[in-house]
Amino acid sequence: MSHNVVVADIVGAERFTAEWWRDTMLGVPLRLLALVLIALIVRYILHKLIKRLVARTVDRPPPKEVLGSTQAARIVFGSTGAYSERRALRAQTMGSVLRSIVTITIGAIVIVMALDILGYSIGPVLASAGIAGVALGFGAQNLVKDFLAGASMLLEDQYGVGDVVDMGEASGVVEAVSLRVTRLRSIDGTVWYVRNGEVMRLGNSSQDWARAVIDVAVAYESDTAQVRRLLEQVAVELSTEDTWSDLILEEPEVWGVEQLDVDRIIIRLVVKTRPLEQWKVARELRERIKRRFDLEGIEIPLPQRSLWIRQEGPADAAAPTPPAEPTADTPDEQERKASRPPEREVGSP
Repeated sequence: MSHNVVVADIVGAERFTAEWWRDTMLGVPLRLLALVLIALIVRYILHKLIKRLVARTVDRPPPKEVLGSTQAARIVFGSTGAYSERRALRAQTMGSVLRSIVTITIGAIVIVMALDILGYSIGPVLASAGIAGVALGFGAQNLVKDFLAGASMLLEDQYGVGDVVDMGEASGVVEAVSLRVTRLRSIDGTVWYVRNGEVMRLGNSSQDWARAVIDVAVAYESDTAQVRRLLEQVAVELSTEDTWSDLILEEPEVWGVEQLDVDRIIIRLVVKTRPLEQWKVARELRERIKRRFDLEGIEIPLPQRSLWIRQEGPADAAAPTPPAEPTADTPDEQERKASRPPEREVGSP
């Protein structure tokens, strides 16, 4: 009993010596302070590098040519403003994500090293953190899935703010993009919040270029060759006007008879446009086509049902007048149709 008291007195005396006070009050706090300062400096330097990289990416101009063609660069990248804005949003988002990752990583390292300086055994702490991480991973699988899907979406540049997208149940203009949720606003003003991990398919109507597809219905009595020439004439006139020429990227094409319905013939006209301009161009073309058809006397049939009544007439009844023979394609039109490169039509399987 007396031996234990003596040992305790010796240990107690050693704990409050000058060296003990120096190590306790100066050594440990100074080491912790140095650790925090180093961590802040490293974090500042890495954040500075990320911001500088983002700024360089945003300020870089788009390529003037693609595969040696300025027209291809115009189609792929569009206007400089749209290209720079889209790239700026993407770069800023990725920069914010990288800065958050750097901060979290440095913070975790500082906490572990501080525990080691204070004399705690970090082995059980790391083991407990690993177990907690596994449990959190099982409990937050959907959250992790959303973040991974959001990161992939940003890296692949699938869509951005201002794009018109179709995600299945929800479609509209993208208003905000984060790693977890994408916010859309539909044409009727409804706001949709879509988790990135739940997007199984995505249709983007505003990336690189777009195409206005116009199906024009005419009566069976109409001359299809004449109708095709009129459609091409109306579209070419529109593409040469100053107001519309900047929105149309290529010369319009009339692909021909698309469908033979019960009471009408459908002829397809296509125009390649800038992103998000296809609907504007299509509306203007429909209006001009209607006016031109009215002038030329070409009927746009209405859905109707005809009733045929058979009547017995005299044998010498006048025979019906045969229909006028339709005009044929010119040699230039035939050559142009034959030389058109194959291209998958919009809406085809």
